[in-house]
Amino acid sequence: MQFNRRNFIRSASMLAALSLKEMEAMAAAQQINSNGNSIDENDETYWHNVRQMFPLTKDWAYLNNGTMGPSPYPVIEAVKNGMMEGDLHGNYGGWEATAAKLAKFVGANDNEIALTHNVTDGINIACWGVPLKRGDEVILTTHEHVGNAFPWLNRRKLDGIVIKTYTPAATADETLHRIKKLINHKTRVIATPHIPCTQGQIIPVKEICAMARERGIYSIIDGAHGPGMLMLDLHDIGCDTYASCCHKWMLGPKGTGFLYVRKDFQDTLQTYFVGGGSDNAKWNMAMNPPKMGGYNDSAHRYYGGTQSLGLYKGVDAAIDFIETIGLQNIHNRIKSLGKYTQDRMLELGDKVELITPTEERSRCAVNGFRVKGVDFNKFFAMCVEQKVRIRSVAENGLNSSRVSTHIYNNKAEIDKLIEVIKKV
Repeated sequence: MQFNRRNFIRSASMLAALSLKEMEAMAAAQQINSNGNSIDENDETYWHNVRQMFPLTKDWAYLNNGTMGPSPYPVIEAVKNGMMEGDLHGNYGGWEATAAKLAKFVGANDNEIALTHNVTDGINIACWGVPLKRGDEVILTTHEHVGNAFPWLNRRKLDGIVIKTYTPAATADETLHRIKKLINHKTRVIATPHIPCTQGQIIPVKEICAMARERGIYSIIDGAHGPGMLMLDLHDIGCDTYASCCHKWMLGPKGTGFLYVRKDFQDTLQTYFVGGGSDNAKWNMAMNPPKMGGYNDSAHRYYGGTQSLGLYKGVDAAIDFIETIGLQNIHNRIKSLGKYTQDRMLELGDKVELITPTEERSRCAVNGFRVKGVDFNKFFAMCVEQKVRIRSVAENGLNSSRVSTHIYNNKAEIDKLIEVIKKV
């Protein structure tokens, strides 16, 4: 941008506004440390203080965390400081420590975590690394995000695998029954989302992974929405791989993610994109013939080369921020807001078709719905006019809408969405 007096005045005004927000955040920061105590999900004073920690504009009701979770000030500051730390002295590395922090956060070992840029990176590593041959069958859902669908569709195109699908049911038990009906002697992979992006239903992945393990089937989980929303323990879930990101419910920097690969599965899941760090430091090009050596004896074999120190310092700060409040407190708050959203929509009767199950174990912070008789794109435009940010769901011909709430949201913002529906 060309620098001139007008731009300088505009920038100065923005800085002044930001300073005011930062002062509010500094005051709120003194109030949000739960010290490990339980916080009432309806303690609006406490959650208002949490809201002050985000630069997110108050002009809009932002109900689309399922696409992107805005980062709080401590995360943004950590990214800046991390960049400065790397650029001040030119030191290399430092991001590797984040794998251990992520592992502890999700219930894994640090040698089971590969750093990625997003969920799609992790899914592609898992999809292409699983040993499959022509005719082998993979089970997916009819509610996939393109990031979990297209890698498998691409492998079908190139390797001739077979894809079968199930539609998540209104109850976890029925969902499990639908999967069981698809399994046969050719089934090699169940590649399911933990929480589909379309309507936020919690799929019973622990039971799915147990069912897969008993039959010698690989369990490859799209975990885009799990960390930061749910109380995760990947060892307890028992999956072979779990791909996720840090920019949704973890509220971390955009362009950060991770792939969990169970330690005993790493010699089965082939790595293809390798570089510095993914090797065991025994390669040598001066030998004749050149020596390759082997892979790193950890999930580091699935990624190599330079990472962004600033971004992963931001991931560290995001985990610290979550733990300051308490993940259980966060889970309770957003599940409460999700239930409030469902209740308000159900009050509208036939006007709204709620797609997300109301079953306790199958719901949390995301709800999918349709406004009957109204095109989903038209409804999205109406929300934009009223400064309510939701997501349109065109995937797989669902033609619906999705609302997702986090700890910076409140009931008044949900009520604002309900008022838009009432005016249709």
